[in-house]
Amino acid sequence: MLGISVAGAVFAFATLRANSAEQERLRGQIVELQRSLDELTGKGKEVQQQLSPEQQNLLIAAHKLVSNKNFVWSKLFSDLESVMPGSVSASKITVKNVFSEGGQVRAELEFSVLSHDYSSVGGMIDQMNNSGLFQAELRGQDLQKTDRSTFTEYTLRVIYTPTYRINEPTTDVAQNNREVLNNGKRVQPG
Repeated sequence: MLGISVAGAVFAFATLRANSAEQERLRGQIVELQRSLDELTGKGKEVQQQLSPEQQNLLIAAHKLVSNKNFVWSKLFSDLESVMPGSVSASKITVKNVFSEGGQVRAELEFSVLSHDYSSVGGMIDQMNNSGLFQAELRGQDLQKTDRSTFTEYTLRVIYTPTYRINEPTTDVAQNNREVLNNGKRVQPG
């Protein structure tokens, strides 16, 4: 019985030493990984400091677009086209931010249009605000004159809220199709 107790104690002591050695090895790895992480963080900060403010803003915008794969851009263009009268032309669309609010994807846009008369633009803004898709407000206007015509460029701040919801993407590489629910019907994103 004493022999079994001594053998058990020796085994326990050997296991304790092995665990202590493993713990020290892992501590060394943690220290090395932390050093590497600190070095890479420092290099990342150096690169960011070398970027101009415009490049930093572009980088932030690019990260937002890449991280938000759930936004269907062709749907935005289709929805904009559906509220624009024939006498109004789009001149510029700038995406300021893409975000999720209450489980719904939204985009903040700066939208510039060209028109010969304000009443068409005012009607378009009303139609946008009544569509349930857009919240539009006029931010500025700039008279433009050419040899052939005079028109005004109107700049709007627009919040776009599409009617679809996108299911979480699958991790299965074989399934590249995302399902989009549009008014309760499954459709392929455009």
